[in-house]
Amino acid sequence: MPRQSSLFGVFLAFSVMGCTTGDEPKDALAADQSAQMVRPGIEVLISDSLHLVAGQRVGLVTNQTGIDRSGRSDIDILSAHPNVDLVALYSPEHGIRGEERAGAAIESSTDQQTGLPIHSLYGETRKPTPEMLEGVDVLIFDMQDVGARYYTYVSTMALAMEAAGEFGIPFLVLDRPNPIRGDVVQGNVLDPEYSTFVGMYEVPMRHGMTPGELAGMYLGEFGITAELTVIPVDGWKRDMTFDETGLPWVAPSPNMPDLASALAYPGTCLFEGTPISVGRGTDRAFRWIGAPWLDSSALAEALNSYGIDGVRFEPATFTPTNAGDRKFEGAEVRGVQLVAERTDYDASRAAVAMLIETHRASGENWAWYEAHFDRLAGTDALRLGLIAEASFDELVASWDGDVTGFETRRAPYLLY
Repeated sequence: MPRQSSLFGVFLAFSVMGCTTGDEPKDALAADQSAQMVRPGIEVLISDSLHLVAGQRVGLVTNQTGIDRSGRSDIDILSAHPNVDLVALYSPEHGIRGEERAGAAIESSTDQQTGLPIHSLYGETRKPTPEMLEGVDVLIFDMQDVGARYYTYVSTMALAMEAAGEFGIPFLVLDRPNPIRGDVVQGNVLDPEYSTFVGMYEVPMRHGMTPGELAGMYLGEFGITAELTVIPVDGWKRDMTFDETGLPWVAPSPNMPDLASALAYPGTCLFEGTPISVGRGTDRAFRWIGAPWLDSSALAEALNSYGIDGVRFEPATFTPTNAGDRKFEGAEVRGVQLVAERTDYDASRAAVAMLIETHRASGENWAWYEAHFDRLAGTDALRLGLIAEASFDELVASWDGDVTGFETRRAPYLLY
């Protein structure tokens, strides 16, 4: 594939410092040294690849996660640089500061500090229009993904890349680590009949790719045409979780407070399509699930009997406040908390066990939000199997084959 070859040529040209193979021993000293070396794409751009944007009128698709190691925002870095002409900003779901609730429409506005226009890509349109791209010579994307299929920032990236290609504008991805590792792939693969903005392409629930790698795969496998350049993360290894990078964690969205929530998210997000709370409006969103009618101890005992490696379930109670999803606002909720014992535990399989047991225990309290659940699951087969009381093994029977096929398909696009 010519585009694939071009993508890897670009990567090799700009990966001049410290990118590693992931085969080295993972001891404490090595982890500490690696953390000191990890630089996000924005820093690599400024130090090694500025010629790609020097003297160009730049548009920037970003939010509060587009920062360097010191926490300084891309907006400040690029607007202050004497050789860069930053002319427009583009905001995703949750807004350019990441403060809006899930699903809330974002209005276009003006950045108070720089005076630049902020074009909303989560309002009347989700794809940059010709008017939004007028006067832009190069379009840059820089946002922190969470490593799960159902997260809209990479959909924003795909549509922005598509628009850039249509108007002959080069598209740069300033890459960032996959926070939940790049060597772990889990869950089912989306059925293209269930493609939505929540999950556009045939990737698993936990895909193990960086935004730059996904962009390459979108271009090579899913029909997008664009002049793509990926500015790599320097020093990242595929088996790293975010806490090992030394980079500052900034919540990618209001209910993604930490790495533990991100590790659970590829599974527990499925509960958004059910009556069960995922803990929105608490400090541990997506790390626990529950409802007022559940028996915490009985649920935890049932789930631990599944013997899912690397995670245990503990009884928990919580009270959502300003939850956003309006589930059990101010009420005591009983359920379970996922406690990770390893960072490669399979949250998607854990979620299937939780769905079986909470569905069974809920009786008439259960209600499906069918369209939303199916678009998250990437199929209606999971919901229909749960309704038919299929066994755990039956519900996940195809998943290993899905993962194997995806890993083969993604291999040419891996950059680290």
